[in-house]
Amino acid sequence: MKLSDFDFALPDDLIATRPAKPRPSARLLVATPQALHDARVYDLVTWLQRGDRLVLNDTRVLPARLSGKRGRDTAQGYQEARIEVTLLEPQPQAGQWMALIKPAKKLALGEEVRFSDDLCATLIRKDGGEAILDFNLTGEDFDLALAQAGSMPLPPYIAAKRPADEADKQDYQTVWAARSGAVAAPTASLHFDEDLLAQLAQKGVEFTHVTLHVGAGTFLPVKVENVDDHKMHAEWGEVTPQAAGEIAATKAAGGRVIPVGTTALRLIESAARDSGQIAPFLGTTDIFIKPGFEFRVADALMTNFHLPKSTLMMLVSAVMGAERVREIYAHAIAQRYRFFSYGDASLLLPKG
Repeated sequence: MKLSDFDFALPDDLIATRPAKPRPSARLLVATPQALHDARVYDLVTWLQRGDRLVLNDTRVLPARLSGKRGRDTAQGYQEARIEVTLLEPQPQAGQWMALIKPAKKLALGEEVRFSDDLCATLIRKDGGEAILDFNLTGEDFDLALAQAGSMPLPPYIAAKRPADEADKQDYQTVWAARSGAVAAPTASLHFDEDLLAQLAQKGVEFTHVTLHVGAGTFLPVKVENVDDHKMHAEWGEVTPQAAGEIAATKAAGGRVIPVGTTALRLIESAARDSGQIAPFLGTTDIFIKPGFEFRVADALMTNFHLPKSTLMMLVSAVMGAERVREIYAHAIAQRYRFFSYGDASLLLPKG
C-alpha cells in the first residue's frame, strides 16, 4: 500500500474551526456497505439498538499549551525571552514533563521559565526542540495552576486559523472526561451531551469507559511512501477488568461493540491481540490499524472525518475497505460535511 492511496482533495473551507452547538446537532453520515444516510448525531437513538455497547475514552485533555518568559542577566543587562511550551507526557519523576519548547535555542539547561505567579519550570534536559521540564508544583496544585495558565492544545490545522480561547476549554473536552493526561481530544466523543447519553441509555444502549491518553504524535504526518514502513507513536492506555468483562458480555450476547473514536478502537483491539478476545490491558500501545487488519472486538465505529494521507484514514479504510471509504469521503465533501476535530461525524457499519 502506498501513501498516495489514502490521499484526497479537501476544500479548505470544510475544515471546522468551531464545533456544532448543541453538540448532537452535528451532522452524522451513516455508512453501510450498500448505502449512505445523511443524519444528525442525535439520530444515533434511531441507528443504535438495545444491547449495543458504546466504548468511550474517558481521558481528560490538559490545557497543555503554555506561554512564559525566561529572564537572563547578560553583559547588556537583564533580558527576557518569550518561550512557548507544549506538554507531551509526564515523566516518572513527579513534576517532570516531556515537552516541546520554542524557540529551544533561547533556553539553556538550568534556566527557569515563568508561566504565571504560581507556575514555573526549569529545563533539565534538551534534545533539539524536545525537552524535559521540572515544574515547581505537582499533583492537584499543578493541575490548578495549569488550568489557569494553560490553553487547550488545538490541532495544528485549527491553531493555524485562530488561537485557542476560553471556549475551547469546554468545547475540546468530552462531557465524561475523567482521567487527565491527553494533549489531544478523542474528537468523535465531543458530539455527545448528557441528554443524548440519557436517551441512548433509555433505549437500552450500554456504555463502557476505557482510557487512552491521546498524544501529540496523533498529528504527526506519515513520511514514508510505503505505509508498511511507518512507525506508530506509542500512547498509554487502560482497559480495566470491569471494562473488559462488560465488552466480553456484550459480544457473548450478540450485541455490537461500537467504539466512539479511533482511540477507543485502537485500545480495545490492542487489548485483544494476545488471546484474540478482549482482556484487561494496562500499558502503552503503538498498534497500527490499516487495510488487512483482523478486528477481534469492534463491530463498527463512530468517528470524525480525517486528514488525507493520515494513519486514521488507513484505520477507517481497514474498517470499511479502501474503495468504500473513498466513496464515503467523496459524498461527505460533495454534501459539505465539516472535517477534522471540530467537524461532523460518521457511523461506519461494515456489517450493515
